[in-house]
Amino acid sequence: MFKGSFVALITPMTQDGQVDYDDLEKLIDFHIEQGTDGIVVVGTTGESTTITVEEHIAIVKHTVRYTNERVPVIAGNGANSTAHAIELTKQLALTGVDAMLCVTPYYNKPSPAGLIAHFKSIAAVTDIPQILYNVPSRTAVDMLPETVAVLSKISNIIGIKEASGDVARVSQLRQLCGDDFVLLSGDDGTAKRFLQEGGQGVISVVNNIVPNLFKKMCSASLEGNVIKADELDILMQGLYKSLFIEANPIPVKWAACKMGIIKNQYIRLPLTELSKVNHGLLIEAMEKAQIEVN
Repeated sequence: MFKGSFVALITPMTQDGQVDYDDLEKLIDFHIEQGTDGIVVVGTTGESTTITVEEHIAIVKHTVRYTNERVPVIAGNGANSTAHAIELTKQLALTGVDAMLCVTPYYNKPSPAGLIAHFKSIAAVTDIPQILYNVPSRTAVDMLPETVAVLSKISNIIGIKEASGDVARVSQLRQLCGDDFVLLSGDDGTAKRFLQEGGQGVISVVNNIVPNLFKKMCSASLEGNVIKADELDILMQGLYKSLFIEANPIPVKWAACKMGIIKNQYIRLPLTELSKVNHGLLIEAMEKAQIEVN
């Protein structure tokens, strides 16, 4: 179930800052039509840190209902407060999601013992599969393979989204956590190599705007077709850089709006819309990836 090309879905909003459910449905259909293997909703790319708990649950419910089992749906349940993450997990367990994605606590920088206690406490309140998420560039804490190995012994902690960019961790995690533990890349720029080293899939930001191209690259990598994977990956090299020229999801929301797959690029404070000075760079990368720009 958790293999291939997953999208870290943006949360479309109206011009006055409300969740745009019409555009959310449009995005879901777009990704299913383009071959995306699964949807991650209200993760960090989905602005989980500035969405209220009520909105969070409503977005997940709507996504599960509208997707209607066409692809797996994974919901973000992370927070830097263990109590908050537990409460969110309890509510998400009633939505019908296939799994949850839990980011390491941000800002407060827990020790390995703190990380183990945090994730163990969250996993204990549900039977739904839990996927760990390590993204040290955004959270200021790096969950090392040895810590992941301890957590992998918990029955419903089934995998990790590893976004450190260190591809060497694939073999380390596989050796420490076993063959059944799901290894997903969370770093678009190294995703191809991650898959070729033995990862099973990718939860991707770039996938928001080039789902078919990204899916083909993932499939070629998983099939061992190195030449084809390289050819497809080269087309997206500019996107891997330009979609992170400002804080995610600022650039990808701008690009999705430019493509017409969402109506506007509204993003909640403290993030703001993409600076005009970066528009040209992103358009150039989009055109190289064969995206039609309006």
